[in-house]
Amino acid sequence: MARTYYTGIDVGTHQVKVVIAAPADRPDLPMPIIGSGSALSRGMRHGYIIDKSEVAKSIREALLRAGTAAKVSVRSARVAVGGVGLDELRSTAEVSLTASGGIVTERDVERVLRESENRASTKLSNRTVLHTIPLEFRVDGSRIFGKPVGVLGTKLSADTLLITELTAHYDELIDAVEAAGVEVVGLMASPLAASLVTLNKSQKTAGVCLANVGSETLSIIVFEEDRPISVKVFSLGSSDITNALALSFQVPLTEAEQMKRGAVTGTDVSQRKMQSLIAGKLKEMFVLINTHLKQMGRAGLLPAGIVLTGGGSGLFAAAEVAKTVLKLPSSVGTAGLAARSASVDVTWAVAYGLCRWGYADDTSLRGSSLVDIFRRAADTIKDNIRSLLP
Repeated sequence: MARTYYTGIDVGTHQVKVVIAAPADRPDLPMPIIGSGSALSRGMRHGYIIDKSEVAKSIREALLRAGTAAKVSVRSARVAVGGVGLDELRSTAEVSLTASGGIVTERDVERVLRESENRASTKLSNRTVLHTIPLEFRVDGSRIFGKPVGVLGTKLSADTLLITELTAHYDELIDAVEAAGVEVVGLMASPLAASLVTLNKSQKTAGVCLANVGSETLSIIVFEEDRPISVKVFSLGSSDITNALALSFQVPLTEAEQMKRGAVTGTDVSQRKMQSLIAGKLKEMFVLINTHLKQMGRAGLLPAGIVLTGGGSGLFAAAEVAKTVLKLPSSVGTAGLAARSASVDVTWAVAYGLCRWGYADDTSLRGSSLVDIFRRAADTIKDNIRSLLP
């Protein structure tokens, strides 16, 4: 009997990370990680591909390491989509049921979500929709809490959040993974993937911001009422702090990187000056997040606060600076659904979250609204492939 396992690939600007996980004994238990592997990213810039062949080599290297550890040969995987090409768009749509009144079905829900994409089509030039997330349903103008299936009415309306990616980046990512010898069975926005293993339901319901401080990008996802309500990517990250240290103190980049990480170096720069610069650059990042939250009307209004992930989350005073700027509870996240014996930390959350998505799609978690949303990511892949067929 073939061994069941799930593979997630996170192609970041600094590293490619691959996690291979086995099914858990129960859907609510952590998935055992049977293999993980990483490789330095080559051919990437701000989360998008500039050299496909180099990216494919990095993916192949990380896959080999993970597959060797797991003693499996990876043939298919779910892949994270991130970088500055990731963006959001809101849309509203409505569909008729029957003139005399009809009961809303799953098919009607699917129709209104597709219609929301169609109505936004003029704003989607050169972009591919990754996820269509319903923010609110209404039947005959009355808000429906939860899914509207089974409600009687004549008109179904929906407000949706469309998470999109530049089509060129989307296609190049698929090409690079497939050039590494792996079939792509689904793509998910990186912040969503990370949220599956770093945030719990109570945080998502109360209101929370998950921020990933990457090498060249800062990405956030905001949840409320157990649903994503915003995704945003900013084109700066922890490498900007390294560059600032190098320029300010006139040290080589390698030494600046060590200084940023708190390593002992031969420099005579005082700890106070170095920490002040790092805190200042982090403040710039969190000011951007706060500005976005203000535009959403959520500044200072997320009870579960901000949770930091990514390689830059462990920098000096990151959580404290976030707390001060955002005036919200702040903490560094953990891969909460990882087995305690797992050799991965929160920087692996995206790849591990992809495994969790695959597992959820095959288990009793299938009925959850988020899994239904995420399955559309796999359907998008299939639809795009069909469009290329004669």
